[in-house]
Amino acid sequence: MCGRYVIARSVDDLLFDVRAVAGQPLQDLPTGEVRANWNVAPTSEVPILLERLDDDAAAPLRELHVARWGLIPGWAKEASIGTRAFNARSETVVDKPMFRSAIRHRRCAVPANGYYEWKKRLDADGQPVKATKDRPAKQPYYVHPADPEQNIWFAGIYEWWQDVDGTWVLSCSILTTEAPSTDSQQENLAELGELHDRLPIALTRGTLGDWLDPTLGAGKDAEAEESVLELVGRVRQEATEAAAPWQLRAVGSAVGNVRNNSPELVEPIQALF
Repeated sequence: MCGRYVIARSVDDLLFDVRAVAGQPLQDLPTGEVRANWNVAPTSEVPILLERLDDDAAAPLRELHVARWGLIPGWAKEASIGTRAFNARSETVVDKPMFRSAIRHRRCAVPANGYYEWKKRLDADGQPVKATKDRPAKQPYYVHPADPEQNIWFAGIYEWWQDVDGTWVLSCSILTTEAPSTDSQQENLAELGELHDRLPIALTRGTLGDWLDPTLGAGKDAEAEESVLELVGRVRQEATEAAAPWQLRAVGSAVGNVRNNSPELVEPIQALF
């Protein structure tokens, strides 16, 4: 699962990282300034990377756009449906009515410095315990690349939705998969498995281009559907490889309140359990 994350990069840094150009409305904003959100929550506006076809271009255009986090399918009657759709399970994304059109035709990548996850306190039987005054039920952790300058590009999907007043809303969701095994020989992967049973899927650089390619799976025949299934399977298989360089550190409980938004949220503390 990924319900909170950090993005603190300038538009220029993100564009340079993936050789993209700014889409609207980023074209009209200062792209050299760091745009920081240390506590991104569902319904926040976030940058996403996508490729689109253009009749005047020989190849798909790779652009950075701004989207609402929480997918709103085109058939939705209200935008509020997206509040619950900030994650999409990769195991079922091809079949779920909420996501199946986007995964075939509108895939994107969502940049992040890192993300937050909450580790549950368990009893002797492995069951979650309730919080008390002196013993919290959960401990937040910040998960991030070892190199603070390295970006994570989460596998995402996006949709366009039109409100009753004619306004178009761009929205997105982040794909998740099973977390690494707690028996992993690599310590940080085992820690990810202990942290939560779900893992947001990060794209490797080798797969980023295929994931964004709007022509892959664009048809309606069986071959197109099979190519999408193969692509989803590939990013799931590579999720552990992409997460291998990540590190975890316990952080303070302030991140649990979306009104808190500062660099101090990612400062390490001594884990409470």
